[in-house]
Amino acid sequence: MVRFSTRTFLLEHLQFFTSLVKFMRNPCVDAGLIPPLVQLLNCKDQEVLLQTGRALGNICYDSHTLQSQLINMGVIPTLVKLLGIHCQNAALTEMCLVAFGNLAELESSKEQFAYTNIAEELVKLFKKQIEHDKKEMIFEVLAPLAENDVIKLQLVEAGLVECLLEIVQKTVDSDKEDDVAELKTASDLMVLLLLGDESMQKLFEGGKGSVFQRVLSWIPSNSHQLQLAGALAIANFARNDGNCIHMVDNGIVQKLMDLLDRHVEDGNVTVQHAALSALRNLAIPVVNKAKMLSAGVAEAVLKFLRSEMPPVQFKLLGTLRMLIDAQAEAAEQLGKNAKLVERLVEWCEAKDHAGVMGESNRLLSALIRHSKSKDVIRTIVQSGGIKHLVTMATSEHVIMQNEALVALALIAALELVTAEKDLENAQLVQILHRLLSDDRSAPEIKYNSMVLICALIGSEPLQKEVQSMAFLEVVSKLRSHENKTVAQQASLTEQRLAVES
Repeated sequence: MVRFSTRTFLLEHLQFFTSLVKFMRNPCVDAGLIPPLVQLLNCKDQEVLLQTGRALGNICYDSHTLQSQLINMGVIPTLVKLLGIHCQNAALTEMCLVAFGNLAELESSKEQFAYTNIAEELVKLFKKQIEHDKKEMIFEVLAPLAENDVIKLQLVEAGLVECLLEIVQKTVDSDKEDDVAELKTASDLMVLLLLGDESMQKLFEGGKGSVFQRVLSWIPSNSHQLQLAGALAIANFARNDGNCIHMVDNGIVQKLMDLLDRHVEDGNVTVQHAALSALRNLAIPVVNKAKMLSAGVAEAVLKFLRSEMPPVQFKLLGTLRMLIDAQAEAAEQLGKNAKLVERLVEWCEAKDHAGVMGESNRLLSALIRHSKSKDVIRTIVQSGGIKHLVTMATSEHVIMQNEALVALALIAALELVTAEKDLENAQLVQILHRLLSDDRSAPEIKYNSMVLICALIGSEPLQKEVQSMAFLEVVSKLRSHENKTVAQQASLTEQRLAVES
């Protein structure tokens, strides 16, 4: 290590290095400047610490490689310790915050931060701040750190949530630019803390927690930012069945529907998306579906059918799909809604938005699978939906392939004559031949493809197609399939094909 005889001499050199590395970073790094600077962070002299921190900051600015090097050399625990010791020194505090802001972006740093008392120190520091700029600096460190689940919980335990709620209360009615910015940052950070399972449950407190109650009060607020944060917070609280059941039983659905109602005409897209996300999550537990349907959630969601915003379309589709799962009556009612089905068919062609396209296909299939209704099938045939279900059977996702095949089997069993022409035009028989011939097809895909073939031969034109494509040969090979269900179905299908040939 370089040795310095006097403090003045040392400070002069540090100031020189701080300026030099701005223009000659690589030569300074190659000359081995980083290790002696890191050692100087153990110094007790506050001015030396400040200049050392600045020199290191300039060296590592905008370089993930050099920042990683610093992390590997153990600077994080050292800097956290310095923040605690010198919290009265504004310049040193700022230097530490700038360093944390740079280092916290790296994933490898978060694990090291989690082993320090950074959460406690930052919250302590935050509570003292009056100036907006200083709070903003701390927020810039908190946001990346709060992406780590361990640190989320530490921040909650250190009392950050109370600070955030206080900021919200103080700034909610203000038009000042700084206050509006602070309200957004505080409420966004609150939502981020709720993304951790442990931190979320700690704040939920069985639905009786004061934090949960405060967040509920944001939903009817006149601030779009708070409405958004409130709905996103509910979506985060609704990540396990127990919480979802409690919230539905305690009237949260009506609050969300009221919020959606306020945003039907020229509404705020982010609020629409957040409220629909919350409703979708709440609809997952089986016991909630009937309650939510009775409350009119399907009707509230359908008001957004005309939305041209893919994120809203995506959540709308997901919410309806969750609601009708195993709810035959609701699936039939929605499946006979020609406007809905026509919109689904339109979205099945949204090639620029894969999520919307996938969800539209899945809902189309779900309407048939859960209703088992001839009327629903006829509505889908009339709207041109059959070709999309056939295409869905070729999806790269096994779950979607399977859902499509089950829906198609129901169509073939219940309304084959009505759908016959569309199934033929969509080349379903050729697709089934391909699925059965492909060794990579999952067992359930092979099984359902054979069930479907047996149903299709009830149609004369489709039967002719089946006979022309040597299905017997493909199916006979599957009799020795390792999956017993597939092997049994292959035997049954072979017998059926043999009889019809």
